[in-house]
Amino acid sequence: MVKGITKLFLLASCGLVILMPAFVNAQSKKSNAAKPNIIFILTDDLGYGDLGVFFQNQRRDKADPKLPFQLTPNLDKMAAGGAQLTNQYCNAPVCAPSRASLLTGLNQGNAKVRNNQFDKQIENNHTLATVLKTAGYATSAIGKWGLQGETKDEPNWPAHPQKRGFDDFYGYMRHADGHEHYPFEGVYRGKKEVWDNYKNVAPDLSKCYTTDLWTAKAKKWIVDHETAKGPEKPFFMFLAYDSPHAVLELPTQAYPEGKGLKGGLQWLGNPGNMINTASGKVDSYVHPDYKNTKWPDTYKRYATATRRIDDAVGDILQLLEDLKISDNTIVVFTSDNGPSIESYLPAGYVPNSPQFFRVMVRLMG
Repeated sequence: MVKGITKLFLLASCGLVILMPAFVNAQSKKSNAAKPNIIFILTDDLGYGDLGVFFQNQRRDKADPKLPFQLTPNLDKMAAGGAQLTNQYCNAPVCAPSRASLLTGLNQGNAKVRNNQFDKQIENNHTLATVLKTAGYATSAIGKWGLQGETKDEPNWPAHPQKRGFDDFYGYMRHADGHEHYPFEGVYRGKKEVWDNYKNVAPDLSKCYTTDLWTAKAKKWIVDHETAKGPEKPFFMFLAYDSPHAVLELPTQAYPEGKGLKGGLQWLGNPGNMINTASGKVDSYVHPDYKNTKWPDTYKRYATATRRIDDAVGDILQLLEDLKISDNTIVVFTSDNGPSIESYLPAGYVPNSPQFFRVMVRLMG
């Protein structure tokens, strides 16, 4: 078996970015223990050029105060360990159809969810999850779904994740709920519902910033799975962040010290104190790398949201190391489509544009 993080594949074009550390068995085996775990991390409207490795580091290296830049050290570290594949397109330039085609394997010429049809159910057919379940995988979806279908008999959505191959689901069911990153407070877009399979648990989620919430839940699910089933049952996790898109909300506080099993984000499981960052003031923390810049607040917010995702990825990768499963886990990092011009912030904030960080310059070559 190849030890440690030995390969990295980066797939990027028109806003799609995939970073995949591949930990590959050197010998072919028939048992489930030989099958790699898979974590597929999907962000919402993160641009190709938002990452340091794909463009922002070039701006940083110019040392020109007129050239603002973002930092993504954990994703850059992944990139430094392998190859960057830069000739792949996402299926659609908007969220819902891109996600639907990803999960079903159907291109937009044949897919049921097309254009930007919010909450339309994906086909009752095979998905990534159903295929992997057939191959012996435990499956989990965490974060943004939005492909459940309309119904007057909630929560019995016709295309609930558990009806499309996932053993467990925890996250936003409705597409537009993902435009607000504090489900309990509903700071800018109103209160939202978070579903633990078929139960709405949002009343327990005071001060839970969704990037932190999904990350803590993902770490808990992985630990629980490894404790209960270990290497005999590989797992597939679809971890779909709802940021940095839509309301550019800020975390409550700095990312917790450390990473992995004992550090970083932790699931506490107490109503009103569900995770270890569910304290302090909501929508308040700006990363210190950006706080004292002369940027408009809109872009301090965007860069902080992107950096939070970067911290989360580093946290999860360290967890795999701590659990001694990194040698046999594939991690994919990507975005559903290209960068957005939306922010949904109230009057007084400047509009959001990828041109501030010149993300579109990289996209257009």
